[in-house]
Amino acid sequence: MAAGCTCSTRRARRRVRRSSKAVDIAIDLVERLDRVLPQTQCGQCGFAGCRPYAEAMARGEAGVERCPPGGDAGARALAKILDVTPVPYDRSRGTHKPPIVALVIEADCIGCTKCIQACPVDAIVGGSKHMHTVIEPLCTGCELCVPACPVDCIEMVSAA
Repeated sequence: MAAGCTCSTRRARRRVRRSSKAVDIAIDLVERLDRVLPQTQCGQCGFAGCRPYAEAMARGEAGVERCPPGGDAGARALAKILDVTPVPYDRSRGTHKPPIVALVIEADCIGCTKCIQACPVDAIVGGSKHMHTVIEPLCTGCELCVPACPVDCIEMVSAA
């Protein structure tokens, strides 16, 4: 150690090293949980998106049962990562459905951009007063664009 280094300084350095390892472990856990989540960013879990939900689970502030898009299989996968008893997803939060995507009926679109603003993953493109379209591979099926549309020109269709 450097000259003048006190025991308390050495202890503080050890604490910093230990706490950075704990942070790395926590970040790794959040990443693993986030990868299992469906990335719909729908908010049905009560959080602003999948990442905040993963962070809450990693902190022990949320259970594995809160994600309807993930269904029972998702809840089981999250439980395995957290090493907790698996439980079915909470059906009061929504219904698990097969994968769907948004489809803009372009002939009816007035180009208001409200769906673009509502989309959490930027899967809808178009300009003001021009028709909009959905980039299907980016659409997570969260359905947040549907109520935002004032002319009801967005339908949810099977992703298959």
